Amino acid sequence: MTTVKSGELTFGPRRGVFIKAAEAVGQLPPPPADFLRHIEDYDLIYRTLCGVLYNFVPQSGHPGGSISSGRAVQALLFNTMDYAMANPDRPDADIISYAAGHKALGLYTMWALRNEVLRQHDETALPLDVRQQLRLEDLLGFRRNPTQQTPLFRKFKAKPLDGHPTPLVPFVKLSTGASGVGVPASFGLAFGARDYFAGQTPWVHIIEGEGGLTPGRAHEAMAAAATAQVGNIVMHLDWNQASIDSDHVCRNGDTPGEYVQWNPLELAWLHDWNVIQVEDGFDYAQILAAQQLAVSKLNDQPTCIVYRTIKGWQYGIEGRKSHGAGHGYCSPEFFEYLQPFEMRFNLSFPRGDGDKTAATVEQLFYEYLMVIREAITASPDMYNHLGAQLLQATERLDAHQRRPREDAPRVGEIYRQDPQAMPAELVTAPGDSTTLRAAFGDVLSHLNQQSGGSIMVAAADLYGSTSISNANNGYNGGFWNAIANPTSRQLSIGGICEDAMGAVMSGISAFGAGIGAASSYGAFIAPLEHIAARLHGIGQQARGDYNDNEFNPFFLLCAHAGLKTGEDGPTHADPQPLQLLQENFPAGIAITLTPWDPNEIWPLVTAALNRRPAVIAPFVTRPNETVLDRKALGLPPVTDVVKGVYPFRTADPDADLYHGTLVLQGSGVTNTFLTEVLPRIDEAGYNLNIFYIASAELFDALPEAERIAIFPETLAGEAMGITGFTLPTLYRWVHSNRGRAASLHPFRDGRFLGSGQAHKVLEEAGLHGEGQWQTVKAYAEEFAR
Repeated sequence: MTTVKSGELTFGPRRGVFIKAAEAVGQLPPPPADFLRHIEDYDLIYRTLCGVLYNFVPQSGHPGGSISSGRAVQALLFNTMDYAMANPDRPDADIISYAAGHKALGLYTMWALRNEVLRQHDETALPLDVRQQLRLEDLLGFRRNPTQQTPLFRKFKAKPLDGHPTPLVPFVKLSTGASGVGVPASFGLAFGARDYFAGQTPWVHIIEGEGGLTPGRAHEAMAAAATAQVGNIVMHLDWNQASIDSDHVCRNGDTPGEYVQWNPLELAWLHDWNVIQVEDGFDYAQILAAQQLAVSKLNDQPTCIVYRTIKGWQYGIEGRKSHGAGHGYCSPEFFEYLQPFEMRFNLSFPRGDGDKTAATVEQLFYEYLMVIREAITASPDMYNHLGAQLLQATERLDAHQRRPREDAPRVGEIYRQDPQAMPAELVTAPGDSTTLRAAFGDVLSHLNQQSGGSIMVAAADLYGSTSISNANNGYNGGFWNAIANPTSRQLSIGGICEDAMGAVMSGISAFGAGIGAASSYGAFIAPLEHIAARLHGIGQQARGDYNDNEFNPFFLLCAHAGLKTGEDGPTHADPQPLQLLQENFPAGIAITLTPWDPNEIWPLVTAALNRRPAVIAPFVTRPNETVLDRKALGLPPVTDVVKGVYPFRTADPDADLYHGTLVLQGSGVTNTFLTEVLPRIDEAGYNLNIFYIASAELFDALPEAERIAIFPETLAGEAMGITGFTLPTLYRWVHSNRGRAASLHPFRDGRFLGSGQAHKVLEEAGLHGEGQWQTVKAYAEEFAR
């Protein structure tokens, strides 16, 4: 065995700085002694109420991390952040985002106590609309379904508070909690705010734990934020070393981690963030000093404050065992946990009579909430001091006078475009050659010109390849950088990083001042961004329930879609992505677009934008196509595409022979059909209905009578289909087993297709011109017989 002396690899130059909060405490103005005294009482109430919530769900939620992160969040809400309790939706206010969605129990507890403090200090400072408050009574809805029928839930019209945060709750901008999506989506809020406000930018404070940094998309997003110098991000990292299964997540000193071999300080430093170490995450002096430093604008890099804590601190259960579990319902251990509160405030919680019906448990829960209220009522010094702190946060916010930059995006212009009025520069004449991807990029470019650059785009190292770079036409080249290149509309999200990219772009849209658009191969982006798309849909639905506003969509561009990317082989030329998205969300949440003609992009995209879904997923192809003459082919005008389904041919019901119904979807198979098959159908005189599916969801949005008039259900019972996607995407249009057996699709032979030029891959699938013709001919003649 060869022995080689080992060296030491060190980081190169960093733009970020590293600070130990303990060393800075004496160099900064100390927090007022009365604040420390009152916030200690508040924290005791908070920790007690966290345990109460877990007890009365019953025994559901995440008490451990909610408790360990509590003091950092209290410092933010009552000292560091500038925001307005009277108006949770002020766009210029600092934002707090719980990327660690499993800490929702803590979020709801903190929000309700804060609301109660201000209610007792000055009720007129609260919003009049109860939807903009989270009251103690709303905690009766923690992890309850909207259909809950218990008496007090109904009496108080409690909010049904989901197990992880949603924007149904005031001050919450995103739905988080699913596999690391919260970090990049929260960063997206900061990207959007930084782009819109430029100079005096709201701070975005993100709550997370070290476990939330283990997903790859979190690393991708951290790289992107530092590279783009999004300096208004402050990530508050609750480092408690405990996840669901491990009490040793990270390497700690000389002890290897059970999951990763970095600690949060090292990870943030690697990615060129400012790093502030809080060695004692329960010491308010260190916590306040760290936060004061973070918002003092150390430089232009994002900042990560790492608080060393204990999960389940003083709960009686610590570490991983407190992650998603706690004391038994009304157990001796639970009552022991309540004792510090009872002794401090000279109050007693009722013990109940053991009856565990839903109504009885709810009544006891409410009585506990009233004891919490009584403790606050009996502490006027506390609620007046902390209530005044909340009002000062509004005064500071007003004093900032944050204004959008002079040339800020005007996203509202995008939703006012007319699908029937295609701009002349976007029209491609018959006989000319272009690509669907270029047409889509040109549409985004036009929308950006109309709206002051409201669309920010990202690609998985495929800007030119997918043509989404066209959206930046007329703007400064290169990647957007908050300091060096703030006018570009192109973001760098870590390279080949579909996971983070979709979440960041959804966060930009959620901020509300712009639209995010992410682009990659459909084979990759549809599955890898599916979670981000779903959470954005959940969030926008909840936001609509909260304030009745329309959704803020983001684009999930499935580029290089389908078999015409054949040279890349089955790993890339994948027919499956549409099946992951089409009609796979609740109605109104997502709209898929499957144009075949480049001139269909404008009407489809603007029609989708007018509908304001949460997600718009166009499928566009890579190769150049010669634009066909619709009039010469006897096709309807291009604007008919906005109906989602439209006919190429309509059969004569009074003719002697009737040859059935054919449904097509997908650019590659349809161009082949129109050039090589339709002329033979016409020559043979087949009396055939032929439909194209451009958007199942736009079709669903039509009035029922119009849908029936376009495509009656009787036609689905007889139809066969030809698709460049998978057979299940035809099930909506082809109902019979016979029709499905006759249909052509890429997996008809039960195999992934091989590589090769587009026409050869189509031939292997039987989707080339001759294959389509023979299949349609056999179907039509058998149908007529």
